[in-house]
Amino acid sequence: MKPRLARCDETATLWRIRNLAIRHGCRGVYPADVISAWTPDALPSGYFEAVRSHPFYVVEDAEYGVAATGFLDLHNGSVEAIFTLPACNGKGYASAIMQVIIDEARQRGFDKLTLAATPNASGFYLRHGFRVVRETLYPSALAQADLPCVEMVREL
Repeated sequence: MKPRLARCDETATLWRIRNLAIRHGCRGVYPADVISAWTPDALPSGYFEAVRSHPFYVVEDAEYGVAATGFLDLHNGSVEAIFTLPACNGKGYASAIMQVIIDEARQRGFDKLTLAATPNASGFYLRHGFRVVRETLYPSALAQADLPCVEMVREL
C-alpha cells in the first residue's frame, strides 16, 4: 500500500471519507448535533482548493477503492485531514499517509509539523512522534461550535 497524490476529480470521495470517519470516530467525543453540522454532505468550495494546492495523499484498498486521505498544509506546516473509512480502520493506511507527509515536509525543508487532533485521534499522533502542546478549543465554522482538540507538534 503506497500512498499516491489525490486527483482533483476525487475531491467528493475524499470529503465523503472525511465525513464517515468523523461520524464514526468522534461519536463518543462530540454531541450528535455538532457532528452532524460538522459533516455536511455538501462539499465546501475550499476543499477542492486544498486538494489542488497541497500534497494531498490517498491510499487505495482493493475492496473499497480510495480508503484513506491526508495532506500537508504548505501554508501552515500542518498535518491535515488524515481520515480512514471506518471499514478499513486498522489496516495501516493512515500510518502510511502520515509517513509520506513527514517525508514530504522534510523534503520541503520544514523543521516541524503541527496539527490539531480530535481527542479520540491524539493517540495515533503520539504513536507517530508528535507531542502534546496543549488542549484547547478549535473554532469550527462548519460545526458552529468550539470543538475540544489537542494541539500537537513533531520536530523533524
